[in-house]
Amino acid sequence: MDPFPSPLAAASAGYFRQLQDNIIKAFEDTDKNHKFIKTPWQKGSQDLLQGGGTIALLHGEVFEKMGVNFSEVSGTFPEAFRKEIPGAEASGGRFWASGVSLVCHPRNPHVPAVHFNVRRIETSRTWFGGGTDLTPCLPVEEDTAHFHQTLEDACKSYQPDAYPRFKKWCDEYFFLPHRNEARGVGGIFFDYLEDRPEETFAFVQAVGQAFLAAYLPLAEKHKDQPFTPGEKHTQLVKRGRYAEFNLLYDRGTRFGLQSGGNVDAILMSLPPEARWP
Repeated sequence: MDPFPSPLAAASAGYFRQLQDNIIKAFEDTDKNHKFIKTPWQKGSQDLLQGGGTIALLHGEVFEKMGVNFSEVSGTFPEAFRKEIPGAEASGGRFWASGVSLVCHPRNPHVPAVHFNVRRIETSRTWFGGGTDLTPCLPVEEDTAHFHQTLEDACKSYQPDAYPRFKKWCDEYFFLPHRNEARGVGGIFFDYLEDRPEETFAFVQAVGQAFLAAYLPLAEKHKDQPFTPGEKHTQLVKRGRYAEFNLLYDRGTRFGLQSGGNVDAILMSLPPEARWP
C-alpha cells in the first residue's frame, strides 16, 4: 500500500478548510444581519474515529437553517461495512477522509434549497467525490437553467463528457424510489474519481467556485419576494421529502454514522421544520 494517507491528503484538507471559510463569508454577505456559529469538535483516543472538524450553523432571515461543515478524520471501518467502501477490505478497514458538506434550507419558499459536498477518501485506494443539487419547491425554469449552465461550464475543463455524465449520475442518485420522484431539479454528482488525481483536484476546486456562482444569485433574486401561506406549506412538504431521502438513501449519512462520525454534523442536513400531508 502507498504511504497512508497520500501526499495529496494534506493539500485536500487544507483546501476544504479554506472553502468552508469562503462559503461562510459569501453566505453571510447575503444574510447580512446574521453570522454562522462555529463549533469545533474532536474525537478522543477511545473513539472509533480519530480527528475532528468544525460545524458551522446559520439561522438567519434569508437562510432559515444552513450548515456548512468541515472534517478531517481517520479510523477503521467496522468489518461488516468494509465491503461497501472501495479498497477498505484491502486496507484492513483503515481509512482517511476529509471534505466540506453543505445543506441550505431558505426561509422564503421562492428561494430553492441546495446541497453541496466535495470530499477525498483514502483506503488502499484514493478518490475524490462530490457534487451539488438544487431543490426548489416552486421551480423556475430560468433559475434551473442558470444553475446547470454554471456547473456545465465548470465541467468543461475536466473531461468533454463530464457534465452530461455527472448530471445523469445526479438525476439517478437524488431520486426517491418509494415516491417515484426526483428530489429536485438536479445538478452534478461524481464519486470514485481516481485517475489523474492532480487534475481531478483542480476540477473539485472549480466545482467549489462554481457552486457559489450557481446558487447565490438565485438567493439574491428571490429572498425578498412575497409568498403566501399555501406556498410556505408547499415548501414544508418538500422539506419532508428532503428528510426522507437523507435518512433513507443518502450514502454520506450512512458513511458518517458507520464510521463513528459526529452525529450532529451528519444530521445537520435535516430541515428545521417539515410537514407530511
